[in-house]
Amino acid sequence: MTFRTRFAPSPTGPLHLGHAYSALLADDLAQRAGGECLLRIEDIDQSRSRAEWEAQIYDDLAWLGLAWPEPVMRQCDRLADYRAALAHLWSRGLLYSCSCNRRDIAAAASAPQEGGAPLIGPDGIVYPGTCRPAHPPLGPLPDAALRLDMARAIALIAAQPMRPPLGFTEEGAGPSGETGLIEIPFDWLLSHVGDVVLGRRGMAGSYHLSVVLDDAAQGITHVVRGEDLFSATAIHIVLQRLLQLPTPVYHHHRLIRDEAGKRLAKRDDARAIATYRTEGSSRQDIRALVGL
Repeated sequence: MTFRTRFAPSPTGPLHLGHAYSALLADDLAQRAGGECLLRIEDIDQSRSRAEWEAQIYDDLAWLGLAWPEPVMRQCDRLADYRAALAHLWSRGLLYSCSCNRRDIAAAASAPQEGGAPLIGPDGIVYPGTCRPAHPPLGPLPDAALRLDMARAIALIAAQPMRPPLGFTEEGAGPSGETGLIEIPFDWLLSHVGDVVLGRRGMAGSYHLSVVLDDAAQGITHVVRGEDLFSATAIHIVLQRLLQLPTPVYHHHRLIRDEAGKRLAKRDDARAIATYRTEGSSRQDIRALVGL
């Protein structure tokens, strides 16, 4: 099987050194394996995506010496696929609508009967189950926030005949240095991940749903991304199993941080690739800055 990975930025701000490292590393690994690195534009959040930032992505990556097969996949062209996947999960009783806002969730998760401070999982505060119904909801798919009923999902996965262990192969290193086969315990999914949001009102799907569907549609064999997404991989493996999609190999890499040890963000324009370009840096300078 041909090695195929991807770099998937969101056009919501300038690419910074952390993006440069991830894109260059993915391309280096693909070149070394005789494969290819695709570009995908994750613009499912149209309220924050901007055409000028998308144009800057293409310009910055080309300046770094990267090239990619055309056409570029853009999430805004795949909304029907996300809705179809949500409808499929809804029809199997794996989703339910949720009317809680962030303040509601924080208050419920911090209530005395919940044991004090809320538990933070890969998707934020672990949802306390306020809107979870006793029985799977009926009727058409609603335009509402939709959560995965993790307990029902686990029960369905556990009942699958000849199922392999729920997990994935890690070729990079997780936050604790994990490599090799990473198994995902069912009880950990319930306690530390919970009922994550897969669909939002007015949006076709969440990051977790779209990234799983997009990787499968592009035939991605190796996912190269930052270690900050290591714990979220468990959500993606669950969705792959529920939707009968292949599980890629994962390579989670270190994050590029500033002098204070804080990971770079798009608001940190001082580390933007465009800023380095304007100041006269070369692509070799960027590779040296990120340790390649």
